[in-house]
Amino acid sequence: MNGAIGIRAGTLICALAALLLLWGCATNPASTGSEPKPREELFEYPYFRDQATGIAVSHEGRIFVNFPRWDKDPLFSVAELLPDGTLKPYPGYDWNRWGKDEAGHPEAHFICVQSVVVDGDDYLWVLDPASPAFKGVVPGGAKLVKFNLATDAVEQNIPFDDAVAPRKSYLNDVRFDPDGNYAFITDSGTGAIVVVDLESGKSWRRLAGHSSTKAEPGYVPVIGGKELRDENGQVPQIHADGIAVDAEGKYLYYHALTARTLYRIRTSALTDPNLPEEEVAKYVEKVAETGAVDGMLMDPDDNLYLTALEQNAILCYRPADKTIDTIVQNEQIQWPDSMDISPDDFLYFTASQINRTPRFNFGKDERILPYKLFKVWLAPY
Repeated sequence: MNGAIGIRAGTLICALAALLLLWGCATNPASTGSEPKPREELFEYPYFRDQATGIAVSHEGRIFVNFPRWDKDPLFSVAELLPDGTLKPYPGYDWNRWGKDEAGHPEAHFICVQSVVVDGDDYLWVLDPASPAFKGVVPGGAKLVKFNLATDAVEQNIPFDDAVAPRKSYLNDVRFDPDGNYAFITDSGTGAIVVVDLESGKSWRRLAGHSSTKAEPGYVPVIGGKELRDENGQVPQIHADGIAVDAEGKYLYYHALTARTLYRIRTSALTDPNLPEEEVAKYVEKVAETGAVDGMLMDPDDNLYLTALEQNAILCYRPADKTIDTIVQNEQIQWPDSMDISPDDFLYFTASQINRTPRFNFGKDERILPYKLFKVWLAPY
């Protein structure tokens, strides 16, 4: 197996996963009330023993997945999914080790990876909020790391200090402007947008005091007929999470997870470090009411895909006509998380089953193992 480690452990074996092939966003009817016509086929597809959140597909079709260190240590933090269905630690075992021996060099090891993203130049970026089990950022551990996929070598390692990633922060997802000058990161722990100047490595927080990056008071997501509440009956306050940049790099779209509302802001307001925060806030625009959303992804045609937690679905918002279509909906899609589009027009997405964890089920673990990775065809018939 070329040194790769099998995805499944023990008796977990390959099974047939339902992959729903539907009309793509560009061909769905525009909010006419008619449902998109589904076409279902069964394919053999790999499963994961660890909870996967992030997914990234390179321009050559290489697939990368990440596994955060939440309720247990994953086998790998970042791995490449090989064609034979096995996982290979990426970029190798050293980066994926984390323990007492590695604690002295938090900048050189993955601690709790939340997202992986391939940029327009086909580099892989790994976002590590470095907060295992959400218990606080490990000093010196929060970082954004760029890998050259041609050599699998580190091209850039951008650290975040306490001013950018305070202890209670949780850097969640990252997107890049088309010119590759800036990265934009959501902080779902305290609520903010982090802006990174990729040339200088400098970064700063925006909208940290603005309601658009915060969970909405009184909003209670309902998933599978059950309110999302913790063991104390409280609704989790998960702030800015989903993020996307339009094809021209003019607007940044973002969404708090425990919230109904999709927002956008001009990227020029975020990237000007001298613009006062009260002026930045004037550029915030309310876009649409969507319900709870985790991951977001903009395609080259400015179709904005949204993972809809309450509907067990992937939605698509089209800024051109302000309509929302359902791309796929299925009971198997439990807490759809992150997405990416492959060169052959498949939308890949993970299902992290966060709503089934013990925290939201009075201590009972209702997750159905193994975890699943889905893909949906976006091309027309």
